[in-house]
Amino acid sequence: MRLASCGLAAAGLLGGLAAGAQTAPAALPALPALPALAAPSATSALSVPAATSAPAAPAAATALPEALAAEIQGLANQAAGTLLGVSAKPPRIEVLVGRLDPRLKLAPCQRIAPYLPAGARPLGQTRMGLRCVQGATAWNITLPITVRVWAPSLVAATVLPVGTVLEARHLLLAEVDLAERADPAINAAHLAVGRTLARGLVGGEALRRTDLKTRLWFNAGDTVRIVAVGPGYSVSSEGQAMGPGLEGQSARVRTEGGRVVSGIAVGERRLELAL
Repeated sequence: MRLASCGLAAAGLLGGLAAGAQTAPAALPALPALPALAAPSATSALSVPAATSAPAAPAAATALPEALAAEIQGLANQAAGTLLGVSAKPPRIEVLVGRLDPRLKLAPCQRIAPYLPAGARPLGQTRMGLRCVQGATAWNITLPITVRVWAPSLVAATVLPVGTVLEARHLLLAEVDLAERADPAINAAHLAVGRTLARGLVGGEALRRTDLKTRLWFNAGDTVRIVAVGPGYSVSSEGQAMGPGLEGQSARVRTEGGRVVSGIAVGERRLELAL
């Protein structure tokens, strides 16, 4: 998988950090600082300069050394790949490493360990943690990164207004950043053709699940096929819908024995229960 470091410079924040895992890097100089830094977290050891009466010119964001940027890219790539799982055609993952806030003033550090913060999702615009594990003063900060996941998916062939009933000619297959939005992209024409757009698309824009109007699979009072699915088997019966069954949403059905069950409306007059 090809990784991009978003044009990071080798010099910057912690100049002198040696590339490679075998040689310990040199001590890192403190960062340039600007006034009015927000208060750091309890785990960070960042010094904040006193505010001056005359406003200072904005400083440029601080780039990371190439070796550290590459380590961050590798960790993010691995985390994204694990989250996406194994597939016959794995997507192409691209990691863009951002820059540190130039207002931070960090103590020199001989070794910095990147990590994925608890609860952080390694997709789209996210953050990577940086922890000083060898230095006179311990510090812990986060760095903005962008993880892009490229794979073939459907895009609009031209401008498509809201309400368009999709036809094959309206769609093209192109490489799409799946991580740009949490909403899943649609990669097969049979999942889109005949559906109605809930919002308009511009040419080249990816088609995603919520771009399509939700289908009504059954109404209250309809006879519904109830399918209970378990590991390696399924059991079906019939019941009466107690309310509308909207695609992909929970619905309730009364069985022939009088029991009320809840499941997901998955098709025309079909409710699925997971066992």
